[in-house]
Amino acid sequence: MHFLCIKYSKIHFRQLISVIDKTIFKVYNGSRSEKSLTKRGIMDKFYTITVAGCTRDLPICTVNEKMDIAAFVMFGDVELTVNAAKELLKKAPEFDIILTAESKGIPLAYEMSRESGKKYVLARKSPKLYMKEPIKIAVKSITTAKIQELYLDKADADLLNGKRCLIVDDVISTGESLKALEGLLEQTGAEIVGKMAVLAEGDAAKRNDIIYLEHLPLFFKD
Repeated sequence: MHFLCIKYSKIHFRQLISVIDKTIFKVYNGSRSEKSLTKRGIMDKFYTITVAGCTRDLPICTVNEKMDIAAFVMFGDVELTVNAAKELLKKAPEFDIILTAESKGIPLAYEMSRESGKKYVLARKSPKLYMKEPIKIAVKSITTAKIQELYLDKADADLLNGKRCLIVDDVISTGESLKALEGLLEQTGAEIVGKMAVLAEGDAAKRNDIIYLEHLPLFFKD
């Protein structure tokens, strides 16, 4: 009698596990099925892209009633950051120092700095207490709702003076952030030897003055 109960319990347990497994599979694949792939590679809610050997699904985000963008975020993605840094350094001209803007370009600039052994400098979004006589410039990017400012500490500006500088960022789109960084460098006396990004978004891919790994389209609504 006890044997039969144990045997039945085992069978019931296996059936329960099977039901749970099927439910999880259905939920997971149901969420994945929302991303119906089209000929352009655009999904209903995601855009799939392969960069430096890493394939990622980028969530589609609304900018306004006329346009959506695919959000590319390197924070926390160590594999992508390391691989992208290596590939960009293969394409980079000779340089002495790296400049990027707070904050999405930080992981890339850090890894390129670590790989190359060259220092990197960060343009901040607001003045900090440690800054002495900071220089600043206004900037507005495609993902920014209002005009912002970038600040560079005088110590960093002095460090950049006379150096061959490589500007790096995660994405170049409208070019406004890039233009702001160029404006800061003009005030430091640095020589801009290259402008690099992991992705060139929209028409930025048509530029002949930047180096990038992959093109990221913009998604215009009918």
